[in-house]
Amino acid sequence: MKIAIIGASGFVGTALTQEALRRGHTVTGIARDPSKIIAGALAVKGDVFDKGAVATLVKGHDAVLNAYNAGWTNPKIYDDFMAGSEAIEAGTRDAGVRRLIVIGGAGSLFIDGHQLVDSPGFPAEWKQGALAARDYLNVLRKDEVLDWTFLSPPIHLVPGDRTGVYRTGKDSPVFNASGESTLSVNDLAVAVLDALEKGLYIRERFTVGY
Repeated sequence: MKIAIIGASGFVGTALTQEALRRGHTVTGIARDPSKIIAGALAVKGDVFDKGAVATLVKGHDAVLNAYNAGWTNPKIYDDFMAGSEAIEAGTRDAGVRRLIVIGGAGSLFIDGHQLVDSPGFPAEWKQGALAARDYLNVLRKDEVLDWTFLSPPIHLVPGDRTGVYRTGKDSPVFNASGESTLSVNDLAVAVLDALEKGLYIRERFTVGY
């Protein structure tokens, strides 16, 4: 499969690139600084705010994995995340690539009928990014052209080994026996590539955890 990974130099994007290459896929890694993309991928510079540029870069691929991160310390994180995500979606659609998997946030997951981002104790430093990911999910749900999937990571996405073991959920966090919602970034990449290869969660949101 020929896969374009946007944000391929980041925390999640690097793990996705490693997993896709491990499985023998052909990977185009797209990032602001392509020198940070791991060896094995075709590394290219891309502007996520330019849907035409996105369309040119992803045309001819079988799928686009969107791991774009607007930057947690970016004072414009909300606006940039929304603008970038919508341009990636439009560019993917314009390029004729049907399959789009978006790595979003955990803030839109529900506990006891309330989304995490609306809870009183939600960390202020993550709030605007979480709100953007939630609002973009609602935008993506209106797309009737793409075979999209939105992945909400667990509450705690951490560095760690690839075990290949994970559990999935839909709209609420997946908790382990200790009451933690956690997963290594490398196992998150396993879940994403499994969903891609098996054609799972078309026009749906899902989440993962141990």
